[in-house]
Amino acid sequence: MESKPLTIHNMSVAYQKKPVLRDISFEVPEGKLIGIVGPNGAGKSTLIKAALGLIPSLSGEVSIYGKPYAEQRKLVGYVPQRESVDWDFPTNALDVVMMGRYGHLGWFKRPGSSEKRIAMECLAKVGMSDFADRQISQLSGGQQQRIFLARALAQDAKLYFMDEPFVGVDAATEKAIITLLNELKMQGKTVLVVHHDLATVKEYFDWLMLLNVEIVAFGPTEQIFTADKLQQTYGGKLTMLDRGNQSSLIMSGS
Repeated sequence: MESKPLTIHNMSVAYQKKPVLRDISFEVPEGKLIGIVGPNGAGKSTLIKAALGLIPSLSGEVSIYGKPYAEQRKLVGYVPQRESVDWDFPTNALDVVMMGRYGHLGWFKRPGSSEKRIAMECLAKVGMSDFADRQISQLSGGQQQRIFLARALAQDAKLYFMDEPFVGVDAATEKAIITLLNELKMQGKTVLVVHHDLATVKEYFDWLMLLNVEIVAFGPTEQIFTADKLQQTYGGKLTMLDRGNQSSLIMSGS
């Protein structure tokens, strides 16, 4: 039987003894766009970071295509939250994208003309060719996010983790990002996206995880994105208005 892109078994994470994730277990199917949603403090970003070994977990096993992450790094791409990046670091857009190729080069090889060509192709895919020589500190928030997506593309991974890629970007960039995610899916890649805008969930994702310290529900979006399950996840702070085919969601005060 073929291994799944991502399997997590009995993962728990705590910060200063406070549980942030409790007993998380799930398997991700291949070739899907998967949204991870839940209230603030639900553990969404923590889930991605723990899966990648960026923060320690109290318990649990993570496997990428049946093996530990340390053995499968080349297969995994990661787009962190934009606010967690030092944008004043003195480097230009092209160099950031070329960093995505380092896993293919090994420790001692320097990137050459083929790496530069691939990086430029990835910049073109996100509409940033003209900004290759621009310092990353001089880019807008949306442009910075596009650069990080281009770096992930350059990595040519099979499994992608993206932590709130749509936050703080303009409508054109959001459209460019979702187009790109759908292209990755068409190529058979698997993409997990931490997402906050419930209004676009049905449009964007094939599968959905509702998370609030524990997994409330996980599966195909049309089965999971229901008023009952959302109410469970958000603790009664959610009103769902259904007008024909369009669902709108209203968050009330906590």
